[in-house]
Amino acid sequence: MISCAYDEMYLPLAQRVMGDMYDFAVNTVGMTLASFHEMFIMSGMSHQIEIGNPTYVAGKNGCEVTREVIHTCSDISVETEDIMYVDKSREYWIGWALAYYQWISGKSFEAIDECVKIDKMYGMYDTLHEADISLFVEIMDDKFKDYSDECRLKRLRMYAGLSQRALAEKAGVPLRQIQLFEQGRRDINKTQGATLYQLSNALGCSMERLLSK
Repeated sequence: MISCAYDEMYLPLAQRVMGDMYDFAVNTVGMTLASFHEMFIMSGMSHQIEIGNPTYVAGKNGCEVTREVIHTCSDISVETEDIMYVDKSREYWIGWALAYYQWISGKSFEAIDECVKIDKMYGMYDTLHEADISLFVEIMDDKFKDYSDECRLKRLRMYAGLSQRALAEKAGVPLRQIQLFEQGRRDINKTQGATLYQLSNALGCSMERLLSK
């Protein structure tokens, strides 16, 4: 059973913060959804919401969090005053739904992004924005199930935007070895530590994340 990081009474506040955050970043500041989302994950603010830090799930509004994310990850100065529209945008819904799914699933925003890119969520809006949030959760859970059936190495390689050949060259690992890992014909759990280190270093992840569970 998943233990949520913060009490359900704070969930609507967290959803509003994230909804306003994405809306403000895209529709007022002028960032692309994908670039801001990447900043959000890199900034550490995503982790603060994951652990239920009261400052971020209830103490700040979405515009304030947007400024903090951008300031942490770039030299961009956001001087625009807070704008939170009554009519909620597509970007608002994405933040609102994403906050809910992270809370109920216990998955990190980074893990969610590895499985379902934020632009894919953008495409869910027309079908799901008027539906019960449980349908969004069901669809996301199905995507995670399909995702977990794939080799971890393949998932991490694709997330890094590398072909098998590019990973082989970057890591200094034979291409055929990578192919065998991804085809399930060689057990990556039993490979040499040096190979795991080379692959993890090339992919920017821990060696443990490459191991099959």
